[in-house]
Amino acid sequence: MKRILKILAFSLAGLFLLAVIGFVIWAETPLGPMPEALDALQSGNGVLVETDPWLTFSPQGKAPQTGLIFYPGGRVDPRSYAPAMRQIAAAGYLTVIPPMPLNMAFTAPGRAADVMAAHPEIQRWLIAGHSLGGAMAAHFAYQHPHDVAAVVLWASYPPDASPLTDLGLPVLSIYGSKDMRRQGIEARKDLLPPDTQWVFIECANHAQMGWYGPQPGDGEACISREDQQSQVVEATLEFLRTIEQMKR
Repeated sequence: MKRILKILAFSLAGLFLLAVIGFVIWAETPLGPMPEALDALQSGNGVLVETDPWLTFSPQGKAPQTGLIFYPGGRVDPRSYAPAMRQIAAAGYLTVIPPMPLNMAFTAPGRAADVMAAHPEIQRWLIAGHSLGGAMAAHFAYQHPHDVAAVVLWASYPPDASPLTDLGLPVLSIYGSKDMRRQGIEARKDLLPPDTQWVFIECANHAQMGWYGPQPGDGEACISREDQQSQVVEATLEFLRTIEQMKR
């Protein structure tokens, strides 16, 4: 019996090890980036781009007082969000995408604190994210409500244990009619404040929130990626301007 138990224990340990190795390999082969995203990583046209230790987009010739930290979606290459963050930076805001271990924001949800510490010149920070990244951005805001001025969710919602309802933080939530997470987003509206700003984009899906190509299980968008990105970025910029005016 002892020999059987020992064999069983070794077998279970082996299966667990294989599962861990499989997960790491899967996580370390993220979606994206598309060529358009790589093009956005070049400095020029009023934006300085740095790729170490984070993807940082700074407006040249300006001293921004407002910054946006953006957590990538799960198993998505952080560079896939470069075009959107570059556009926001061109409008006068510092934007930072911190890469996550294993391309999963839940492995380092507090990484925004490191970004904030590295940029003491920024007077107000908004934290944002897409999908899993948005959930972890909301979690960070829940744990550090006095360190952020507002929260921006792209096709995402807070974890059940980290509601933003009573924190007094402005929230913007953007999602689309074809989004694979639509049902979850709409079912968890009670996790957000009553005055949350909702932007619903007809024909938009989950994957076109970034530049990483199609995503398994996602709905089929009936607008172009460029059109969806334009609407998402403009809504985010409008929210940023509102927060900037409120906090003066």
